[in-house]
Amino acid sequence: MTTTTPSRGRRRAPSRMERAAGKAAALQRPRVILALLLLLALICVMLLDGYLRAEVGGDQRVRTGASSSDVPDDVLDGGPIVTFRGGQATTVSVPDKTIALTFDDGPNPTWTPQVLAILEKYDVPATFFLVGSMVSRYPGIVRDMVDQGHEVGIHTFTHVDLSYQSDARVRREMEQTQLALAGAAGITTTLFRAPYSSETDAIDNYSWPVYKKLGQDGYTSVFVDTDSDDWKRPGASKIVQWATPKKNKGASVLFHDAGGERSQTIKALPEYIEKMRAKGYTFTTISGVLEQGRGAGQQPGAGGTQSTANGPQGTANSLQAAHREATGAILYEGKALVAAVAVAEWAVPTLSVGLMVVGVAVMGRFGMMLVLARRHYRRRNRRRFSWGPTVTRPVSVIVPAYNEKECIANTLNSLARSTHPIEIIVVDDGSTDGTAEIAESLGMPNVRVIRQANAGKPAALNNGVRNAAHDIVVMMDGDTVFEPDTVRQLVQPFADPEVGAVAGNAKVGNRTTLIGAWQHIEYVMGFNLDRRMYDLLRCMPTIPGAIGAFRREAVLQVGGMSEDTLAEDTDITIAMHRAGRRVVYQEHARAWTEAPGSLKQLWSQRYRWSYGTMQALWKHRKSLTDKGPSGRFGRVGMPLVVLFQIVTPVFAPLIDVFTAYSMIFIDFKAALLAWLAVLGVQLVCAAYAFRLDREKYRYLLMMPLQQLAYRQMMYLVLIHSCVTALTGGRLRWQKLKRTGEVGTPAGAG
Repeated sequence: MTTTTPSRGRRRAPSRMERAAGKAAALQRPRVILALLLLLALICVMLLDGYLRAEVGGDQRVRTGASSSDVPDDVLDGGPIVTFRGGQATTVSVPDKTIALTFDDGPNPTWTPQVLAILEKYDVPATFFLVGSMVSRYPGIVRDMVDQGHEVGIHTFTHVDLSYQSDARVRREMEQTQLALAGAAGITTTLFRAPYSSETDAIDNYSWPVYKKLGQDGYTSVFVDTDSDDWKRPGASKIVQWATPKKNKGASVLFHDAGGERSQTIKALPEYIEKMRAKGYTFTTISGVLEQGRGAGQQPGAGGTQSTANGPQGTANSLQAAHREATGAILYEGKALVAAVAVAEWAVPTLSVGLMVVGVAVMGRFGMMLVLARRHYRRRNRRRFSWGPTVTRPVSVIVPAYNEKECIANTLNSLARSTHPIEIIVVDDGSTDGTAEIAESLGMPNVRVIRQANAGKPAALNNGVRNAAHDIVVMMDGDTVFEPDTVRQLVQPFADPEVGAVAGNAKVGNRTTLIGAWQHIEYVMGFNLDRRMYDLLRCMPTIPGAIGAFRREAVLQVGGMSEDTLAEDTDITIAMHRAGRRVVYQEHARAWTEAPGSLKQLWSQRYRWSYGTMQALWKHRKSLTDKGPSGRFGRVGMPLVVLFQIVTPVFAPLIDVFTAYSMIFIDFKAALLAWLAVLGVQLVCAAYAFRLDREKYRYLLMMPLQQLAYRQMMYLVLIHSCVTALTGGRLRWQKLKRTGEVGTPAGAG
């Protein structure tokens, strides 16, 4: 939640303002769209990263024990390579004393380069069946693989059992892997090995249609004769033993260069190559086996002749049979995929670190608020606490008003019941709805109405300060009502000569609606709990425009209310700090204000608040290097405001995005429990804030829904404001529509 409450300004003359508002809205639409696009891009990056890691669309099912009655016997009993030339299933066996060395599940940045180094050392070619998601994450390894003369095949994109998947999913798994190969090495391939496959006799009635369909599309499916079972990690000697064919037979041999810890595979591979060469074996690729089979006129299920291809160079011509040069759209789409994955590979870990930082900051803020708010409450409410001698002298209450006909009567009637002597100065800022006439018609003896041409709220407040008869001025909004004791409570801190300004306790009056209830929680927890913390740290960032009091001389000393920012109350509060004045929070001085009644108005209000706060912080940035009181705010207040009100809220959507991501794609129960834990912490903080303000707890029932809807909107508003600030945008004030429904606070609890 943001924690500043800049007051509502005043617009220009109606006709000009309407035109300016329309123009401002037109200028802001692209920035709103840009903010939404940034969030959408974040979600897309996370979805892509999840898909690459098989967290999005992952399917862990593996079929076993199915019937193979529909699979031809010559396929079940045939060689490990299955082709479908002319629509006819044909199997090809590896020639005697020949090894087609194959590796599954790569590439892996740790193990695959070590495998490639061993193969290069022994001048041995191999066929790598690659997982598309891994290809897109480690394209450089695939380029090295192809450059060294090795052969690559498809092992699907997400390593799923295709027998469970729809035709569309099967097609997508293949096409996306081809794109990844095109982007990584500029090639496509005709070789395919299904995840969880083994020998051809394991083909069943569910997987057979998949192989036939892929065969019709031109793919050659590759199985194994001999499995090293290196994934079981039985030790290097067992791996070598299990990978050795019986009786000098040729074999398609399976190893893994990824999918787990493969140090035993790395140790066993040189031993295996040396052993097989000592037995008179040669090594080739799957394409090398196919070429020799065709050259020998091999028939379905028959054996082949021995290969003489002893290394990658010897298989160069055969590689042309499996690899195709990627051109045109598939090449550029593949490069785009690899580039997008590179962004995701960099962005997601960065976002994860950001999430940790945000999480620590959020929890740290909650902890600080609870500890310091409790200390503040105990200090200010102990019997011996006193600001000094009771302040009884009259004060001036300034009410700037622009087209407040719905509210002005309630505002002035509430002031008429004040238990403290006051004069009321209504500064009518060029109203066109009869606001000034309504104020005069009430006939209150202590009310003065000052008319001025429309010049904006800061100008109206400055006019009121100049005309004030007393040394303490109270500022409020024209849509706000005070309790009878509000002014008396608000001015008591001025008994301390160091105090230059006092922030009151702003309450939402129209809290009966859903939006009003959400804002009520925010005001009590976010605004007033924060103010207790800032007060104790002596770095209050904002005196709310709805209720604040100032020494008149202090206001004049800092040059009055400035028009430099949209948050004139934040601006003057920081200026007070820099002038050496103490700013405090008076929790017992309560004002009831009308909060926006629609999401559109709420967005408009908070957008200006956020942007105005950034303007004020930038205006007073020199406080970071100042000495004395100004430097204190720069050293303590400025970093806290930037961290808690800008940086943390901007990155806070990461928490929600990662939570939703985890619930959908990783571990729903764990993610839900984590979210509920954070909500629990917030509920504890909110409940304590409600207790301090003596508010009814029933509104906290709305908090879970507030976290799901309202909070996200506030994040987007802040992101929108940041985009505006970074792009050099400028805002004008637009008056919110008021209903006048907030009257006396008697029944507002």
